[in-house]
Amino acid sequence: MRNLELLRTLEFRNIQAPGRPQCFCLRTEQKTVVIGSEHGLIEIDPVRREVKHEISLVAEGFLPEDGSGYIVGIQDLLDQESVCVATASGDVILCSLSTYQLECVGSVASGISVMSWSPDQELVLLATGQQTLIMMTKDFEPIMEQQIHQDDFGESKFITVGWGKKETQFHGSEGRQAAFQIQMHESALPWDDHRPQVTWRGDGQFFAVSVVCPETGARKVRVWNREFALQSTSEPVAGLGPALAWKPSGSLIASTQDKPNQQDVVFFEKNGLLHGHFTLPFLKDEVKVNDLLWNADSSVLAVWLEDLQREKSSTLKTYVQLWTVGNYHWYLKQSLPFSTCGKSKIVSLMWDPVTPYRLHVLCQGWHYLCYDWHWTTDRSSGDNSSDLANVAVIDGKSVLVTVFQQTVVPPPMCTYRLLLPHPVNQVTFSAHPKKSNDLAILDASNQISVYKCGDCQSADPTVKLGAVGGNGFKVSLRTPHLEKRYKIQFENSEDQEVNPLKLSLLSWIEEDIFLAVSHSQSSTQCVIHHLTVAPSEMEEEQGQLNVSSSVTVNGVIISLCCSSKTKSVALQLADGQILKYLWESPSLAVTPWKNPGGFPIQFPYPCTQIELAMIGGEECVLGLTDRCRFFLNDAEVASNITSFAVYDDFLLLTTHSHTCQCFCLRDASFKTLQAGLSSSHVSNGEILRKVERGSRIVTVVPQDTKLILQMPRGNLEVVYHRALVLAQIRKWLDKLMFKEAFECMRKLRINLNLMYDHNPKMFLENVETFIKQIESVNYINLFFTELKEEDVTKTMYPPPVTGSVQLSREPDEKKLDLICDAMRAAMESINPHKYCLSILTSHIKKTTPELEIVLQKVHELQGKPPSVPDAVSAEEALKYLLLLVDVNELYDHSLGTYDFDLVLMVAEKSQKDPKEYLPFLNTLKKMETNYQRFTIDKYLKRYEKAIGHLSKCGPKYFPECLNLIKDKNLYNEALKLYAPNSQQYKDISIAYGEHLMQEHMYEPAGLVFARCNAHEKALSAFLTCGSWKQALCVAAQLNLTKDQLAGLARTLAEKLVEKRKHVDAAIVLEQYAQDYEEAVLLLLEGAAWEEALRLVYKYNRLDIIETNIKPSILEAQKNYMVFFDSQTTIFSRHKKRLLVVRKLKEQAQQVNLEDEVLHGQESDLFSETSSIVSGSELSGKYSHSNSRISARSSKNRRKAERKKHSLKEGSPLEDLALLEALNELVQSTEKLKDEVYHILKVLFLFEFDEQGRELQKAFEDTLLLMERSLPEIWTPTDQQNSATPVLGPNSTANSIMASYQQQKTSVPVFDAELFIPPKINKKTQWKLSLL
Repeated sequence: MRNLELLRTLEFRNIQAPGRPQCFCLRTEQKTVVIGSEHGLIEIDPVRREVKHEISLVAEGFLPEDGSGYIVGIQDLLDQESVCVATASGDVILCSLSTYQLECVGSVASGISVMSWSPDQELVLLATGQQTLIMMTKDFEPIMEQQIHQDDFGESKFITVGWGKKETQFHGSEGRQAAFQIQMHESALPWDDHRPQVTWRGDGQFFAVSVVCPETGARKVRVWNREFALQSTSEPVAGLGPALAWKPSGSLIASTQDKPNQQDVVFFEKNGLLHGHFTLPFLKDEVKVNDLLWNADSSVLAVWLEDLQREKSSTLKTYVQLWTVGNYHWYLKQSLPFSTCGKSKIVSLMWDPVTPYRLHVLCQGWHYLCYDWHWTTDRSSGDNSSDLANVAVIDGKSVLVTVFQQTVVPPPMCTYRLLLPHPVNQVTFSAHPKKSNDLAILDASNQISVYKCGDCQSADPTVKLGAVGGNGFKVSLRTPHLEKRYKIQFENSEDQEVNPLKLSLLSWIEEDIFLAVSHSQSSTQCVIHHLTVAPSEMEEEQGQLNVSSSVTVNGVIISLCCSSKTKSVALQLADGQILKYLWESPSLAVTPWKNPGGFPIQFPYPCTQIELAMIGGEECVLGLTDRCRFFLNDAEVASNITSFAVYDDFLLLTTHSHTCQCFCLRDASFKTLQAGLSSSHVSNGEILRKVERGSRIVTVVPQDTKLILQMPRGNLEVVYHRALVLAQIRKWLDKLMFKEAFECMRKLRINLNLMYDHNPKMFLENVETFIKQIESVNYINLFFTELKEEDVTKTMYPPPVTGSVQLSREPDEKKLDLICDAMRAAMESINPHKYCLSILTSHIKKTTPELEIVLQKVHELQGKPPSVPDAVSAEEALKYLLLLVDVNELYDHSLGTYDFDLVLMVAEKSQKDPKEYLPFLNTLKKMETNYQRFTIDKYLKRYEKAIGHLSKCGPKYFPECLNLIKDKNLYNEALKLYAPNSQQYKDISIAYGEHLMQEHMYEPAGLVFARCNAHEKALSAFLTCGSWKQALCVAAQLNLTKDQLAGLARTLAEKLVEKRKHVDAAIVLEQYAQDYEEAVLLLLEGAAWEEALRLVYKYNRLDIIETNIKPSILEAQKNYMVFFDSQTTIFSRHKKRLLVVRKLKEQAQQVNLEDEVLHGQESDLFSETSSIVSGSELSGKYSHSNSRISARSSKNRRKAERKKHSLKEGSPLEDLALLEALNELVQSTEKLKDEVYHILKVLFLFEFDEQGRELQKAFEDTLLLMERSLPEIWTPTDQQNSATPVLGPNSTANSIMASYQQQKTSVPVFDAELFIPPKINKKTQWKLSLL
């Protein structure tokens, strides 16, 4: 849905040269034009408007002096830096324009009618006067000569396999008589010059020749290959014209055909068969087609037509029409009328071979014109509330307008078409924000037709409905009406005759003001014209536009865009410079457009599309080149953009990677856009979406979130870009337009949680508004069913702007409960009968479904059905519940209400067999109430409620209750049901205690037994767990004898000694067994020296000091001495070995690093997988043990962990084993400080000063050795490696490599604590200063 817009016009008038121009060619490298006349050649530079070279062919005798000579072809030869010229007399001349040398490389006696070079300039084809074709090489060596007329069809002749005869086949609407018609060969057209026409395919492998057959007098098209072998001959076509053009892409050959009532452009395939056509907008015998020309990319077909003389007084014209195809429909996009009188008559025209949309025209009065076109989409852009998203497509004398706000129809269909008296060249929509649906149309006669949307009393005959019309349809569309046509009044009318496209870049900026650009004919300047509507009477059919003011710009304006907000126009010059023009400024000055830094903006490359947009509060210029380079001001943002559009606060772009990206411009910047469009950046789902290959943006429908894309074939695709959808939904929610937001979210499958998560506080405050707008019970239920605890604004739809206002939720607040409770309260206040089903849904969707309440409400409906018209019956409510809740679950909950009527109601709606539930219900009805409820709760596995009901049934059912308590471990719940002094309480407690004993929880079991006065069982439990205080308390309540108490004490003492609780055992023996001597011995065994002395002096047994205490102290001192000596020896040995192991590992790592460097030099020879294998070779010899350990069961894993670190020399993790052993040595020595302090005190007390000093010195030396060795064993490097990750924002390549090398032989993560040195507490006082 694009139009061809005139980019620029280059004009060179009154070229000073003799004679009349006949033909021309382009020199693309020199950017010049070579024109041939009856006198010779002339080379001009159209940009500088000067004649560079002039060569006379008359002086050398190649052309006659009387001016009757004719040049049939000119070709610029790039390789030979010369121009090849062929004359009608038969000479082929090679001309060097720089040296003025002429060389006749060949001559044909019969004359030459056509010279045609292949696209690769390797072959040249000559058509001679003797009706022959001569093919030569680029060095003019003849290859072959053949007759132009051939009797054979060619190598691609069709083969008949005998499947029926023509008489028996179907002939469509022509009827059966068509099979017997004799083909009549019509002669060539009256205006046919009978000259052969030659055209080459774009790749140069084939060429086609159109000639008049001497036998039939009709034209035929023959296709030859590069080897000069005839391939095919066209089928007989009546009225075939001389024009011939092979599409460069190679698919079709274009020609013309005169039919009885029309004239068509027809297309041939390579096999000579017709394949499609389109009709020219002229009557029969009104025009003749002089030539057909395809542009370089095969997208535009230029048709050169000329009026046929019908009346002597009529003025004849020549037309150049540009046709394009889309969705199998041919559109007339541009029509250039030229006069056939005087200097304006066209001599020749040609497409530029390099620039696809550049057309060169040469007129008879030495007038050269060059037009540059580009594709543009003419769409309306105004306020979202009023703009209808119109897109206008030019098609000859019609403008096809599609209103995407109301209808989406694929081209060539449209909403309505505007009929004009002349072919249309430009369309523009009003820039006024409130009147963006009005449009102005500039036609080939330089008239502007203004169509406005509004109330029109009568139907406009120039507006015809398109795809929206038809019988039985009511058209709700307000079509525009023709207000008036305006004739543009120029000061000099002569200029209008020469260049038919006087004005370009038409823009409608105000109600009665237009802007248009005209190009200077003699310099590189442009003029911006203000076209103002001249005052006239309303009844006049035609108005007038006067040029009220003009502004001259130094440079060629190639595009412009205007902003109605700032009243400014951005003008782009051919060199990329951007100028600003304020149309309301009284000075009417043009100034450079400056960026925020104050520097003038200039695009590095000229852009074919520019737009204005507010980015970050600044008005910026966006530009897109024909090579897909996208610019923001003068900085390139991306190089793969195929189309873009600015809509509201959004920038939408399509890329070569078949994606459509949408960016919010409100808080965007150059860096964010560049990051979002870079190929390495992974955009989130809201910004990017995949689209079909080759999609281009047509328009964006405001307030409907529709994005219209067009495919390369021409068909349309409507997508709802997630960014546009979410932005519109957020706007609706902020305006409390819940209905519009809900319908959009439902249609486009947006999670409905966004209704609440967007602004929870606002939603809860406007719940009633939400319900009243949605109104539909089904929609409210849909909203309930989609609710979940997840906050979708943090997961699925994060807002583009951070810091949006949201309700801070408390940790204990549940989103589902909040919404369900709030909406249920609102619905109950509005209309509880209408929203009955929604109220039930709100109970079910809570975090803990309230099924009992739901069933109760249904039961109430059954008992008292409401008389309100829109109320819901109990049957409907129950049927609805079965959709939300599993029927078995609902049946169980109904059974749990103990209401058998409700149970029957649910069971009847389920698929259950009555034989299953009726006997069960009948049995329950016969039971006593409490036992009935117990049976139901037990069936539903609600055991806590079951024992509660069973406890009320009396003592007779207590054994059953006790069995259930034991089976389900409900002891704590059961104890609450009985009085503490009851027998049932005691029985349950004893059962509870026995259960705890089985679980090896002896102390809790003893407490339970003691509480229920089961003292024997309590004593046994306390004895088992060694709780001597509780055991003795229970023993006192049992009134044991003295001997029994002493035996109990000795038993307790033994158990305490086993647990190394010597002090507690001594207390028991002393106080309860009256055996203080044994108590003293136990204290000495436990190194409780001071406590032993206390008992000795208490019972006045000083002899024990000499016999037991002193020997025990001295023996303990010797044991400590031996232990410290052993600790020192082992510590020193492990430390020495650790240093050796570390040195060996450093050497091994250095060797491995050198090996990897050698491997790295050959890295190009290996794949990534081989490099990974080589990286793991170093640790491969250790992997088998680790894998075996990891496969062990959890039961043996701890044992495997202990064996993992072996102290055996040469083991893989020997350094870790040494670190672990050293750590244990230090910690065990540190723990002895308190014991050493106590023994030092008693040594001093009994005057063993020498032994005390010796022990103190030995312990001090051991601690000092360990303390000084800590920095050497646990180095800072090891600690850093254990704490610092390998990767991170501060990591470098060297640090990562070093860490990687170390980790190959280093420890796993779970051994990292071994690198942390043990702590030695220097504040602990253990030394005795008295020694």
